[in-house]
Amino acid sequence: MAVGLVIMSERELNRIEVLSQVTQDRMTIVTAANVLGLSRRQAHRLLKDSQTDGPAAIRHKARGRISNNRIDPAVREFAVTLVRENYLDFGPTFAAEKLSEDHGLKVSRETLRKWMQDAGIWLSRKQRRTFHQPRLRRECLGELIQIDGAGSGLSITRLSDTGVRKHLSQRCATTGWMRPG
Repeated sequence: MAVGLVIMSERELNRIEVLSQVTQDRMTIVTAANVLGLSRRQAHRLLKDSQTDGPAAIRHKARGRISNNRIDPAVREFAVTLVRENYLDFGPTFAAEKLSEDHGLKVSRETLRKWMQDAGIWLSRKQRRTFHQPRLRRECLGELIQIDGAGSGLSITRLSDTGVRKHLSQRCATTGWMRPG
C-alpha cells in the first residue's frame, strides 16, 4: 500500500466513510450499497479494492489524465489563427460554419466560442454589456419637476420631482368632456 497525499472529492470521501462502517460491522453491505446508490455487487467490489489498496483505490482512476476526446492543440491554434485573420468580426456560430465550409475544419460552435474567449477575440454577452451611469440626484427640491396627466372624463394630474425622487402632489378632477368611444 502506497503512503502519500491523496486528493479526493466529497463523494469519494463519503464512500470511504460508509465502507469503513461496513468493515467495522456497523452497517451491512446491502445498506451501504443503498446509501452509496450502487448495486450490491459494485459495493462488494469497492470494499474489496479498499481493503487491498487502501483509500486510494476509491479515487477515480482517470483523475489527472488527459481526456481521450481532447482536440490537438495544433488544430486549436490553426482554428484561432484562421478566425483571427479571416473571421475576426464573426460570432462563434458563423465562424464555425465558415471554418467547416471554406477550410474543412469541423469544430463545434461551443468549442470555438471557448477558444475565441481564451484568445480574447470574443466576449460573452455579459462582458459586452455596457452600463449606463445613473443620473445623480439634484440637491434642491423643484429643480427637476415632472408633470404626468391622463384624462377621459376624469382628469388625473401628478406632480413629482424626479431630481430628488419625491412625489409632490396628485390631483383628480372631473371634466366636462367625455372621450368619444
